[in-house]
Amino acid sequence: MKALLAAIMIAGCLLTGAAPPAQARDLIVSASERGAYRSVQAAIDALPADGGVVRIAPGTWREKLTISGPGVTLIGTGKRPDATILVYGDSAKSAGGTFNSATVTASGDDLRIANLTIQNDWWLVPGNPPSQAVALSLTGDRAVVTRVRLLGHQDTLFANKGKNGRMARHYFSNCYIEGHVDFIFGNAKAYFRECRIHGLAHGDVWYTAQSRASAEEDSGYVFDRCTLTADPAARNVSLGRPWRDYASVVFLRTRMDAQVMPEGWREWYPGTSNRLPTTRYAEYRSFGRGANPAARAAPARQLTREEAAGWSLRRFFDGDIGWIDAGLKQLRRG
Repeated sequence: MKALLAAIMIAGCLLTGAAPPAQARDLIVSASERGAYRSVQAAIDALPADGGVVRIAPGTWREKLTISGPGVTLIGTGKRPDATILVYGDSAKSAGGTFNSATVTASGDDLRIANLTIQNDWWLVPGNPPSQAVALSLTGDRAVVTRVRLLGHQDTLFANKGKNGRMARHYFSNCYIEGHVDFIFGNAKAYFRECRIHGLAHGDVWYTAQSRASAEEDSGYVFDRCTLTADPAARNVSLGRPWRDYASVVFLRTRMDAQVMPEGWREWYPGTSNRLPTTRYAEYRSFGRGANPAARAAPARQLTREEAAGWSLRRFFDGDIGWIDAGLKQLRRG
């Protein structure tokens, strides 16, 4: 009887043009489809307390989104990730700080995103001053992001711990992430597999600014079989700089097609700060024009095969990867 009533209610909504009730777990966002939500945030807000799926039609959705509840899944329904674009244009200067600038701010656990683009276009507006401008701020645990484009300039992706210092685990696969200054930053435990990381034309490009603050913290970024590229006009291209003293970044089997400077890593403030000595920076079998193991800045290391095995996906997450498998399985179904 409950199922019949729910079906009648949904059918009624489709006839009247009203949004479907929250009990319908897959909510549709479309500018033209009858019965669909007309904004992404409205659909997110209509989900049950334990989350659900929001399917977003192709188009450009200019919204600033907040996802605070658990179990939310966002899926673009176009043929490619560039068909569905979530975009906004705030910055640290306009929004009162870097952490208020994100186009999408997601603090809920078990977030899943696939087949869409998240963009911060602050830098593309003539007359806007240079500023931090986040596309995706991700602080919930067990996030799975696949086939997603993250577009920005300075501070594109904030992959960080959750509230009260709770560690957050993130998994990215087959994504495209672009920017220039510190554009993948924060202190999450994040694994990037087969992603393309692209540096935009700028006087200084830092792919990462990881912020592990102590040797005891179980955090860091791992890039596995990724590809690093950069615009020809990009200058001083480096793998990263330490936002905090114990920054941890490891590149495994990474194709470095970008013009990475020979030393690879840079000090936070050259000549002023002294953070490199306590960092955990390492590579294993990097290749391409930007790979230069003999010239890397100390104490960055080239890992042995046995050491690299310690940074595999399963080892990195201490054997707990069921949440990744479940997330990818759902997102592959579409």
